[in-house]
Amino acid sequence: MPLKWFLSPPSVRSGQKYCLPRPPFCYAARMRLWLDKLVLILVLALLNGCGDSASSKQPPTLPEIDPFRGHLNHAQPKLPTIKVWLGAEELIAEIARTRVQIATGMMFRTNMAENEAMLFVFPPQEIGPKNFYMRNCTVPLSAAYIQPDGTIAEIVDLHPGDEVGVQSKTSNLQFVLEVPQGWFTRHNVNTGTVVRTERGSLQETFFPR
Repeated sequence: MPLKWFLSPPSVRSGQKYCLPRPPFCYAARMRLWLDKLVLILVLALLNGCGDSASSKQPPTLPEIDPFRGHLNHAQPKLPTIKVWLGAEELIAEIARTRVQIATGMMFRTNMAENEAMLFVFPPQEIGPKNFYMRNCTVPLSAAYIQPDGTIAEIVDLHPGDEVGVQSKTSNLQFVLEVPQGWFTRHNVNTGTVVRTERGSLQETFFPR
């Protein structure tokens, strides 16, 4: 017999088709690959869940306008200005006239120069008593409660953080002028002083006929 016959597997020697068996490590490798994929999926799911949890813990964004008090939740931009005279004393006053401007006032502002002021102008239908408070305000202020003809009826001090406010004793009020605290005393401006602007009286300036 030829030497090739002795070296051939039995199945070949018997004339049967011979197939080499698959090495057993192939099954282990497949199992490892499947487990690796499963671990990767679990890790990605866990990371995704952590991201959702972190974002859900972020504080909610405040609305632009407070829904209950009607003021901005940040300092309002500088408003249009006008020159105001109280006797011989001159101020540059920002004009707060809309509801949001009036409600916001000096909130979140950090300073007011000695020659600056903010003038609050109310429409005729809102002539009446006034109460100004200092929510979200850090700058100490004084305020003049002013009658429709421009006469200062009362002068009051407003303190940072006071949410009660100072109620006027007068009911016939249409304007309020805020200045740095103590300004009226430093400049000898008292009740009875008439406030005018570069355009005339307060009525001529804001409610011309």
